[in-house]
Amino acid sequence: VVIVDQHAAHERLVYERLKRERATSGVASQMLLIPEVVPLEPHEAERLAGKAEDLARLGLVLEPFGTGAVLVRATPSALKDVDPSRLIRDLVDGFAEWGSELVLERRLDQIAATLACHGSVRAGRRLLPAEMNALLREMEATPNSGQCNHGRPTYVKLKLAEIDALFGRR
Repeated sequence: VVIVDQHAAHERLVYERLKRERATSGVASQMLLIPEVVPLEPHEAERLAGKAEDLARLGLVLEPFGTGAVLVRATPSALKDVDPSRLIRDLVDGFAEWGSELVLERRLDQIAATLACHGSVRAGRRLLPAEMNALLREMEATPNSGQCNHGRPTYVKLKLAEIDALFGRR
């Protein structure tokens, strides 16, 4: 029996897709029909605006909006139904935690990991059989799909002997 953590697995797949896109053609963006204003502390907005070029390389297009906000114009296409406001808050928190001393590629990888988390199937969401199959097939074809971006396993295997032992049969 194989048990898959659908959120962790999909998060890893989205992360690897973002890394591939960044390395080749650049991450595709999806323009928002209505750009979203995200209020922030002035120093947070300034810090984020200073990273706009790096974020654009990852498909997140934003610009300063007054002294205490940013305007999100586009999000990475791979993220589908991401909440721009929540994503921006997590990035601000991440920049505060990571500092500015990180080299660009490492910072972009960490940003990509945050983006991937927001764009992944949520745990508990019921997937259709076709979605489950697609997830499993993509896991088979993706390097490092055995663990999520945070190091947790994306699946566990239980052998028949282990299942028998759980029920006291051996």
